[in-house]
Amino acid sequence: MALSRRVLVGGLAAAGAATAAGPARAASPGDRRVHTGFDRLSADGYRLLDGRKVGIVTNPTGVTQEVRHIVDVMHADPRVRLTAVFGPEHGFRGTAQAGGSEGRYDDPATGLPVYDTYNKSGRELAGIFTDSGVDTVVFDIQDVGARFYTYIWTLYDCMVAAVLAGKRFVVLDRPSPVTGRAATGPVLDKKYASFVGREPISQAHGMTVTELALLFNGEFVPQAAGRPVELETVRMTGWRREDFFDATGLPWVPPSPNMPTPDTALVYAGTCLFEGTNLSEGRGTTRPFELLGADGIDARWAAAADGLGLPGVHFREAYFTPTFSKFQGKTIGGVQLHVHDRAAFDPVRTGIGLLVTARRVWGGFAWRPDHGIDRLTGSSAVRTMIDAGAGTDEVVASWQEGLRRFRRMRRRYLQYT
Repeated sequence: MALSRRVLVGGLAAAGAATAAGPARAASPGDRRVHTGFDRLSADGYRLLDGRKVGIVTNPTGVTQEVRHIVDVMHADPRVRLTAVFGPEHGFRGTAQAGGSEGRYDDPATGLPVYDTYNKSGRELAGIFTDSGVDTVVFDIQDVGARFYTYIWTLYDCMVAAVLAGKRFVVLDRPSPVTGRAATGPVLDKKYASFVGREPISQAHGMTVTELALLFNGEFVPQAAGRPVELETVRMTGWRREDFFDATGLPWVPPSPNMPTPDTALVYAGTCLFEGTNLSEGRGTTRPFELLGADGIDARWAAAADGLGLPGVHFREAYFTPTFSKFQGKTIGGVQLHVHDRAAFDPVRTGIGLLVTARRVWGGFAWRPDHGIDRLTGSSAVRTMIDAGAGTDEVVASWQEGLRRFRRMRRRYLQYT
C-alpha cells in the first residue's frame, strides 16, 4: 500500500495525522479531552496499517481512554494484522524494575511473540525486526520529557533499526505530561552518548514523541543509518503546549515502576541527577524523585535549598526509610520537594541547586565512582564546576549557548501550538 498521507488527512480531518500536514490545533474550550494518536488511528479504522504485518513497540502506558491495552484491542480487531510486540526497558507488560526487561516470550493474553528491545540497537535490533516478519513497526509509549528517560532512545534505536531492516515506521503520539513549553538544561556532548542520551538534545526537551521522531529523522537517523526512516506520525487533537497532564482527561499509567504520578514526572528532569551521587533519589519510597536524602543529612539542606529562592518550589526537611535501592531499610534525612507553582518551576535549575547545596552542607557528599552524573548531564561540566565551588547560576549559565542552538533546531519540528 502506498503511503496514506491523503487518506489520513481526509479521514482524520481535525488536525491531520501525516507528517506533511501543518501543526495540530487544540480542541475548542468546551472540549478539552485529548485524543491520542492511537485514538485517532483506531477511529479511522486503522487505514494507515491496512494490508500490513504490524509489530508494536509499547509498554503498560499504551492504553485507550478506557485503560484497555492497545495490544489487546488491536489483536481482537480483524482490521489489524498485529503479529509481534517489542518490549522496552521494564518490559511490555511492565514486570521488570529499572535496568531490566522481560526477555523473549509469548504473551499469555494474546499469544503474540514478544521480543526484547532493551539496550539493543543497530544490526542486532534490525535482526529482531527481520526475524519477527513484520513490515511496519508502530511505536506507542508515554514519555515524561527528560533526555535520560530511555524510552525516547528506544524510539531512536528502533527508527535506525527500521532503516537497516527495510521496515516502515509509525509513531502514535501522546502528550508530554510536563507541558511542551520550553527546552531547558544542558545539551548532550556526543562524547558522552549512552542509552540515557544517544544524541545532542537538551536535558528537558519539551517535545512529544512524534515531535522527537521528526527531529530524530531530520537530524540524526540519516547519520546513523545512511538515510531517514520511512516515517508516518499520527498526532493528537485537543493538546496544547502549555497543558500539564491533568488537563488532558487521559488516564495516567506509570511509565516505569518509579514514575507513579505526573508529580513525579514534573521533578524528574532535575532530581534524577541524584542517581549520579551517593544520595538516595527516593527509590523505594512512595515519592521517588520528590524525596532525596542520605544518612547524616539534617535540616540544614532544606534551609540551604530554600535559601536559593528557586521559582515555584519549596523544600521541607524530611526523613524516610527506602524499602529498596540506596539505604534500603535505613532511616535517612533529606528534603522533599513541594512544587507550588508548576508554571514557574524549572526542574533542571532546581536539580542543580540541590546538588550545589547538598555538597556544601553535607560532608559525606560524593559522585558515583563511574561518573554516571556525566552521562545524565551530558558532559563533565556540571560535575567539575560544582566540585570547583560554582553556584547554581554559574552552572546554569554554562550551557546557555548550546541550549539556544538546540532550541532553534527544535522549533522546526514542533507540531502543536
